[in-house]
Amino acid sequence: MSRVGKLPILIPSGVTITVDSDAIKVSGTKGNLETPQLEGITVKVEDGVLTVTRANDMPKIRAAHGLMRALINNMVQGVTQGFSKQLELNGVGYRVAMQGTDLKLNIGFSHDVIYKIPLGVQVLVEQNKMTVSGIDKQQVGQVAAEIRALKKPEPYKGKGIKYEGERILRKSGKSGKDK
Repeated sequence: MSRVGKLPILIPSGVTITVDSDAIKVSGTKGNLETPQLEGITVKVEDGVLTVTRANDMPKIRAAHGLMRALINNMVQGVTQGFSKQLELNGVGYRVAMQGTDLKLNIGFSHDVIYKIPLGVQVLVEQNKMTVSGIDKQQVGQVAAEIRALKKPEPYKGKGIKYEGERILRKSGKSGKDK
């Protein structure tokens, strides 16, 4: 039995879960999310507790068991609390600002980089820090990764966009001495 898949999910008040034959819908105070139902996986809601079971022990279905439970748990957490990731911008002259609904980044190129923020994700900018937030964990993580990929932190001076708390392994440079 999957250690993740067998754990029950307690449904908080204000959250409704609808289980159809092809999709699972979760709605709460922050919004609505939906995920497709995986084959061989059964989802039941009884007395405010959601349980996920599998039909048999085939490797694909065993793998999908824990995945389905994790996806549903992330949806429940997303519609109640939401998710966020913080990014930091390091470098002399590097700036970030909102331009309407887009993100305008000055990150050492000859031109400004404009990043279009997708629907369902909000970006809050404070000086050289960005907070990416939303209700869909996968989408928040993907947007944060795309923003970071615009200018990854380099190992010599640490300039670029990094996650808050991320440790950059620094190199000493050409001379071999620590500067």
